[in-house]
Amino acid sequence: MKIRNLILCSVVGMLLASCATKQSAITQLEEFTFELRDNSRNYDVEDWQKAGKRFLKIRKNVSKHEFDYTAEEKAKIGRLEGDCARYMAKGAKEGFFDKLQNVGSEIMGILEGVLGI
Repeated sequence: MKIRNLILCSVVGMLLASCATKQSAITQLEEFTFELRDNSRNYDVEDWQKAGKRFLKIRKNVSKHEFDYTAEEKAKIGRLEGDCARYMAKGAKEGFFDKLQNVGSEIMGILEGVLGI
């Protein structure tokens, strides 16, 4: 009887640990999505490199459990990955145009100073 209880507890413990691991991968993806949403506009080249590496690491964690996810969890993962792609594209574009606009304003200021306008 004691061996049976020990085996049962071990199995339950492993199941709980595996659920926590697969859920933590989704949580990491969710947190990364929020990070991109809130801050990607201000990223520089180094930040984008770190973000790319982080995304790949998170994807690797998610893919370890790809056969364990329910259809609902897979749909959530897909939405989060789509959001990440959108925030990456939007953040890179907006950050580039903001910097370009700042350079343009600086050049206009120089021209105004030189021309005395």
